Amino acid sequence: MALLEIKNLTKSFRGLTAVNNVSFEVDEGEIVSLIGPNGAGKTTIFNCINQFFPLTAGDIIFRGKSIKGMKTYKICQLGIGRTFQVVKPLKRMTVLDNVTASSFCRINSIQDARRKAIEVLEFCNLLSEKDKLARSLPIGGRKRLEIARALATEPKLLLLDETAAGLNPSELDEAIDLIRRIRETGVSILMVEHIMKVVMTISDRIHAINFGQTIAEGTPEEVANNKAVIEAYLGEKHA
Repeated sequence: MALLEIKNLTKSFRGLTAVNNVSFEVDEGEIVSLIGPNGAGKTTIFNCINQFFPLTAGDIIFRGKSIKGMKTYKICQLGIGRTFQVVKPLKRMTVLDNVTASSFCRINSIQDARRKAIEVLEFCNLLSEKDKLARSLPIGGRKRLEIARALATEPKLLLLDETAAGLNPSELDEAIDLIRRIRETGVSILMVEHIMKVVMTISDRIHAINFGQTIAEGTPEEVANNKAVIEAYLGEKHA
């Protein structure tokens, strides 16, 4: 049984169909990338998984149970963590307090929440920044803080939305290493990413969409050589 099943997912906004009948799965221990040009519907799918957006049609099954219509915080408690394309830490709070706040998803005492936060910050190579205000971090640090906040909720499945965007080459390598280490802890990953170095390096499978519809699915090599994917990214003459 798959960890996550997206079944015939459709999402429309006042007659505009952003996602149209998309289906795919994420198995335990997998890293699956969801790719497509800007506006393809990738983040909309993430927002449907978390139920920020109600589904127009279809279903989302997590660990064998439908989460359609469930409250967003309940979905987090079930084990789906999430980062956002535009990172928005609690800017006037310290890095440690940001992650401590997320730890309260599963922990009730402040002492245990802080211990959990320190553990996560160390894992994300942010422990040296723990007493800094979140707003003082550069983009690379804020991206890692976003991941740390999600990890503090102890997810079984982590949704990463353009984690590598805006990073320099060394930060990109660090991000790849962090994502691999997260998977090694037993967390499955579904990620939206435009940087192909990340996608091709660490994905087990790729699901490609364009104009809200599936155009390809398979291994990185299979998808990279798919005519419809090449056309979606580079234009018909390159396909």
